[in-house]
Amino acid sequence: MTAGQLPRLGVADTLVRTAHRVQRIFADVSRSFDLTPQQAQLLCRLTEGAMTMTELCAALNLEKSSLTGLVDRIEARSLVHRIRHPQDRRMVRVDLTGEGAKLAHAVHDAVAGSLDALVARLAGTDDATITAALTPLVTDNTTNA
Repeated sequence: MTAGQLPRLGVADTLVRTAHRVQRIFADVSRSFDLTPQQAQLLCRLTEGAMTMTELCAALNLEKSSLTGLVDRIEARSLVHRIRHPQDRRMVRVDLTGEGAKLAHAVHDAVAGSLDALVARLAGTDDATITAALTPLVTDNTTNA
């Protein structure tokens, strides 16, 4: 490989390296808001609306005990609150507080800005093409990969 030449990677290697790059961006942004990446991910998922603990476990790929601790820690910071089901005390929904919503949107915007800057480096490829190519990979719920 000569200077300035990009390495030739296969699709799998490229996807893995891209995932690591996205995780690093998410971690850096999270740290700048005094959050862990997991806390930031949870807040960003809740911008779509309240979710049950079961839905959050699936969305964040966490075990219930890990999620409970995560929710406990950000609830202590007044960023989320639990909403008990009126008839089933076992069912709990988690929702953002006002402060949590502001922070979640700020984190989301910062992550999106960093990712937009990363994608802008792809010469000759527009956002619609990238989105169309990747959407099936992130919306297919038939695999855990």
